[in-house]
Amino acid sequence: MSAISLYAKPSANFAQKLKASKALLQSAAAHYAPLTQASSLGAEDMVVTHLLQQSGIDASIFVLDTGMLHAETLALVGRIEERYQRKVDVYRPDTSAASAFVQTHGSDAMYKSLELRKQCCHIRKMEPLARALAGKNGWFTGLRREQSSFRAEVHDIEPQAERVKINPLADWSWGDVWHFIATHDVPFNPLHDQFFPSIGCAPCTRAVTLGEDFRSGRWWWEQESAKECGLHVAADGTHEAQEPAAFEPLSSVSSIIPIREIPA
Repeated sequence: MSAISLYAKPSANFAQKLKASKALLQSAAAHYAPLTQASSLGAEDMVVTHLLQQSGIDASIFVLDTGMLHAETLALVGRIEERYQRKVDVYRPDTSAASAFVQTHGSDAMYKSLELRKQCCHIRKMEPLARALAGKNGWFTGLRREQSSFRAEVHDIEPQAERVKINPLADWSWGDVWHFIATHDVPFNPLHDQFFPSIGCAPCTRAVTLGEDFRSGRWWWEQESAKECGLHVAADGTHEAQEPAAFEPLSSVSSIIPIREIPA
């Protein structure tokens, strides 16, 4: 069974969600340029890329090639560039740091301890992410509240130390995502058809079974509370979001004003 036939079931208010997401994108473009999209090449991020194109948003797109991604995942880079005529910037880990880590701890270090797994994520994701975000005032992600209990705190716009994170699909359901993909013929990873709802590095991702959580296939050997790589958490391991009272509700996002002044 394909992911589309299995999951493409929109919410009753999907049209309103889509309108609000597009309004959020337009408001972010007006207030936080220069912008970029961090794409994991997962279903949500492919939808965000399509929305950026559809809305005429001037934002770059980048991918973190950890050196351990599935071939099916990396193949989407070329499909994005061909479909949307947008260059995808690919950031890779420092070769010497990655090699030294493997030589010291082994290629299976991520299974040995949470500390080693997070060190691996830092080398392969966090350091390249810092380079990718340099000089940007805001970045788009495909985070959704429904993805996990940890991400239930995700807000539409989240202030960070040097920029803002914008989550245009925060309120979308998994059914909404796949309805949009089906309706607009959005390219997607064929691994989704093999019951991989959340796809990361190959050694750290497995298929899920019926009834399992969206992210249960990520770092499945760890406790639920540990299942983040660091891209979307604060230094203390908690979610980065500030109190939602700082933001306009998504329903009125077309009238958003800047949360703060961003230095030129």
